[in-house]
Amino acid sequence: MQVDVLILGAGPAGATAALNLAPGCRTLLLDRQPEPAQRIGESLPPAARRLLTDMGLWEAFLDQGHAPCHGNRSLWNGEPAEQDFLRDPDGHGWHLDRARFEAWLRAKAQERGAALLSPATIKTIEPVSGGWQVLLATPDRVIQLQTRVVIDACGRASALGKRLGAQRTRQDRLVCGWLYGRDERIEATDGRSYIEAMSQGWWYSAALPGHRRVLALHTDADLPSARKLRQPGWLLAAATSSPNLGALLARAGFIADGEVRIAAAHSTVLRPGAGQGWFAVGDAALGFDPLSSQGLFNALYTGLAAAETCYRHMHDDPRAIEDYRQELARIERAYQHHLDFWYSQETRWPDEAFWQRRHLRASSTVAMPS
Repeated sequence: MQVDVLILGAGPAGATAALNLAPGCRTLLLDRQPEPAQRIGESLPPAARRLLTDMGLWEAFLDQGHAPCHGNRSLWNGEPAEQDFLRDPDGHGWHLDRARFEAWLRAKAQERGAALLSPATIKTIEPVSGGWQVLLATPDRVIQLQTRVVIDACGRASALGKRLGAQRTRQDRLVCGWLYGRDERIEATDGRSYIEAMSQGWWYSAALPGHRRVLALHTDADLPSARKLRQPGWLLAAATSSPNLGALLARAGFIADGEVRIAAAHSTVLRPGAGQGWFAVGDAALGFDPLSSQGLFNALYTGLAAAETCYRHMHDDPRAIEDYRQELARIERAYQHHLDFWYSQETRWPDEAFWQRRHLRASSTVAMPS
């Protein structure tokens, strides 16, 4: 079996790369899971409209019926603040049904000609003349194929990039504990995300399509609050006892109906993010702290950028790989600058480890091996 591009991971970044590559080359999209799973990370900023329009997806995206996000409300450094999207030239942002959004991107990739193989995993990969020889495993067979280019869209694990010699580093130990529930009083929902700082991290909540709501706490994995996340009922009890967040949840009539899940949320980078015949996209290249609200946008952007770079690389453009590396570096610098600025604005808990670490990083960034 021969393909031009093999993409490992059918999440937003991998599916975006596939749907942009498929019309012009033989593209195989691979994923461990037969269907997208529910996961936190549902926010798309207004600028995503331009990306979706450029990819010919805007009208089809609107037909999906995701919930508008009209702005953000926050309680940071003790000061309430609001940011609305009324003056944004791209309009409002979006709160997504994440699993449905990912399934839609997979379907669009297939509509444009990409093949999807799931569940499947990569067993071996070896360089050969003109590309790579790969051995894939599915539940009922082993497949050998050759491909010119491989794309790592495996998420924060960067499984392919690390296998090919790249090094992944992380800046902190941020984790996210989250659960879903239902808003019983939807008339009290204003379509805004909510963020509130606390001594060992920060809260997040947003209304989702179908009268759903997500509630999350972000903290460091070694802090007491992270250990408490595993205690039944603690997350919801802590949220409702917070005066401002608790009032928001009460107005919405929030009723939790799922188990608390815990996921890695730290800032991380893969170096290099591309090499001869391979590229990393989305979280596999750059993992963003959710405070930035840019993780899903970055998945779409790097998926599109990698697709364009793949075309250049396969047409022997000697600058393609280095240009893509430089673009990842530019994104990383801008992200870090803004993240450090926002963390530095919270000064109420100078003796708390969570905030000490981020203030220190703002003055001297130190990355840790992953």
